[in-house]
Amino acid sequence: MNGHIHLYTDGAASGNPGPGGYGVVLLYDHHRKELSGGFRLTTNNRMELLAVILGLESITDKSKPVKIFSDSKYVVDAINNKWVFGWKQKGFEKKANPDLWKRLLLVYNANKHEFIWVKGHADNKENNRCDELAVAAYKKPDLKVDEGYEAKKSGEMDL
Repeated sequence: MNGHIHLYTDGAASGNPGPGGYGVVLLYDHHRKELSGGFRLTTNNRMELLAVILGLESITDKSKPVKIFSDSKYVVDAINNKWVFGWKQKGFEKKANPDLWKRLLLVYNANKHEFIWVKGHADNKENNRCDELAVAAYKKPDLKVDEGYEAKKSGEMDL
């Protein structure tokens, strides 16, 4: 891993919108950490974004470089093509998930973080594990509320 933390992420939603979950696998040297969680009503893209955010937020040593592996073109292309910075300049006007994009930008470090797209549901063992974690998470009872999604949907919050 050459001193890099490897962060694998995936998000899933059943119905889109519907119950959703995220899965994260962090690897560094001989260490492994898995994270997952589910929400009663959300979207696949929100879960893809949240997986990256929570993975980056969970890293305690912020000086380490991180390779982020995601099967989400939505997330990877927005960073690698620098679209998100244009969206930020325009106040995320007419963009979905501004609450999560803003949160991602708080933990994103262009000098330390590299985003790599991987094909989903293919032969990447860790991406497949993230998918298993995400699906299992949204199938659990008593799912949390994705306040960013549900508040915007009901018009309670101007995101």
